[in-house]
Amino acid sequence: MIQSPPSGPFRAGERVQLTDPKGRLTTTWLTDGGRVHSQYGTIEHAEIIGLPDGSVVTSTGGMEYLALRPLLTDVIMSMPRGAAIIYPKDSAMILAKADIRPGTRVVEAGVGSGALSLWLLRMLAGEGELISFERREEFAEVARGNVESVFGGPPKNWRIAIGDLQEALPRECEPGSVDRVVLDMLAPWECLPTVAEALVPGGVLVCYVATVTQLSRVAEAIREHGGFTEPDADETMVRGWHVEGLAVRPDHRMVAHTGFLLTARRLAPGTTLPLKRQTSKTAGTDADREAWTPSDADAWTPDAVGERHVSDKVLRKRGREARRGAQHASRSEGEILDATETEGLDHA
Repeated sequence: MIQSPPSGPFRAGERVQLTDPKGRLTTTWLTDGGRVHSQYGTIEHAEIIGLPDGSVVTSTGGMEYLALRPLLTDVIMSMPRGAAIIYPKDSAMILAKADIRPGTRVVEAGVGSGALSLWLLRMLAGEGELISFERREEFAEVARGNVESVFGGPPKNWRIAIGDLQEALPRECEPGSVDRVVLDMLAPWECLPTVAEALVPGGVLVCYVATVTQLSRVAEAIREHGGFTEPDADETMVRGWHVEGLAVRPDHRMVAHTGFLLTARRLAPGTTLPLKRQTSKTAGTDADREAWTPSDADAWTPDAVGERHVSDKVLRKRGREARRGAQHASRSEGEILDATETEGLDHA
């Protein structure tokens, strides 16, 4: 299996990221006899293999490219996607807020394209266990390929369970056996009783939702359940800066809202949370809450919350791309790869 080392010369069978002077990126798999094609000519993979990380190579058209081993962030932002990914800025906060560490047993639902799975597995460092739940096999296939392409094969402490979380979680995990639960789904409040049953006392629940209506609904559902601490909600925004000479200012563009994170911890069985001190603000009525966050499950559709649809044709294509990446990573170092099997993946 080929798993990229953190440093050292480039080897056949691993990814390389090429950056041109305008900052445009091309990610490709290095192979014996392979080449990268661009509008500025080609670059033979043999010219890259053996070079130290951070070298410059020149195409046949005279264009210089910086060759770097991609970081996990780079891999995630360029990998095939079946479903929308959780951005690195949010993944980093999930790892911190859920206190993910080696030895913990973590449940995530749904797996999507495997972006968060990669961060969780990296933080677990081969210890503990990650169980990823996904309702659709097509998404699970994309996630498997993406994860295996990074780890050089299936991680021993990771498995995907297909099915609805409310039905599959009790089947896969004993009551009180899960340390952390991360929910990235349309209606996480529907799964609260099942999640509460699986979590250990003191265990952490993190919900990732896209809209304020979802945030409000899940927060009220956590309070009504009575088995969790008071929920804590926030969002993370990252603003880059242009730093060049005296021209130091915020970038014109930024990754602002992607989603909200809501965190709560499981109370011990039979524990009642101390009453929250009342404020002068008047709570909304049941009619207000119903108008704002309807209790009818049929009202909560992907279209209603603005989720983007992925056609079956595109999903099958992403699955094939992810499988090819996993196949590259699972080959032995001495195996000679056919150059016709490689392809560059351009990303912004």
